[in-house]
Amino acid sequence: MPEPHLAPPSERAPASTSQPPSSVLSSTPPAAEQGHGLLWRVGGVIRTVRPHQWVKNVFVLAPVVFAKEIFDAKLLENAASAFFVFCLLAGAVYAMNDLADIESDRKHPVKKFRPIPSGRVPPHVARALAAVLVAGSLTWAYFIHPAFALVSGVYFAQNVAYSFKLKHVAYLDVGFIAAGFVLRVMGGGYATQTPVSNYLLACTALLALFLGFGKRRHELSAAAGKASLQRAALEQYSKRGLDLALAITGLATVVTYLVYTLDPRTQAVFGTNRLWWSSAFVMLGVGRFLQLVKSRPKSESPTQEMLRDGPFVAIVLLWVVLVMFVVYRLKPG
Repeated sequence: MPEPHLAPPSERAPASTSQPPSSVLSSTPPAAEQGHGLLWRVGGVIRTVRPHQWVKNVFVLAPVVFAKEIFDAKLLENAASAFFVFCLLAGAVYAMNDLADIESDRKHPVKKFRPIPSGRVPPHVARALAAVLVAGSLTWAYFIHPAFALVSGVYFAQNVAYSFKLKHVAYLDVGFIAAGFVLRVMGGGYATQTPVSNYLLACTALLALFLGFGKRRHELSAAAGKASLQRAALEQYSKRGLDLALAITGLATVVTYLVYTLDPRTQAVFGTNRLWWSSAFVMLGVGRFLQLVKSRPKSESPTQEMLRDGPFVAIVLLWVVLVMFVVYRLKPG
């Protein structure tokens, strides 16, 4: 049957210009076909620095909390400043990481919608953003305390090394992520001039390793045979190896925290032997995170999903309330 309303051949546009090939259409960044207003661009810049991920930087507050100094106004001011310095540095690192991963992210079912791979934030804007954030945050860090500025600089350098090289090496990539959390805690100690216990550093490292392995396990399951296209290190991982790593680090996190709460020195510092009660919520949190890793395959990341998960958030809040009550209210008993 002839096509209705078809123009004569002489009036038709050449076939090569009437419509882009399907391969071109499929490679066009999703956001590139949307509007180009200033607010749309600014929104993309905000999304690039991932404010929803800044909650990870609360680790800089840990030394103040566990030193029973949380009500000291000056220490809180320095701790808050340290928190925002790490937030700005993290934003710069996220922008640099997205620049480095732009091609692989465009092939990812979820990450292709991020501002940089989608075209919402041009690469030159992302590079300028990262430079401003790094310069501003390190200057601010120096005025807080030179030692804190040094730790902040090491944190940034470590993340640069991760973004451009070390994230391609299985297991070492998660190790460097964990090192970033340890540096946050150390930075909080230097910024507030508060001693940091070895137990706190050990618990931080183990918990970060556990969360990192959980994220890789989730990514490996979601990759569906396309691991190397989404993250180079993924093809070096195995589900069995990651399950073992999760079991070891999860158990080690709970045990180390429990030993810390039962240590006589800890009990002497806090003036109570009941801090061990809070280990129950650490165990529940570890278990809930494992559930999220296995049960939310379509989410972008289990570490991001846990911040939106009601039960997990409730567990964390109950742990915080109990720790604050035990540390600041209870007497020895």
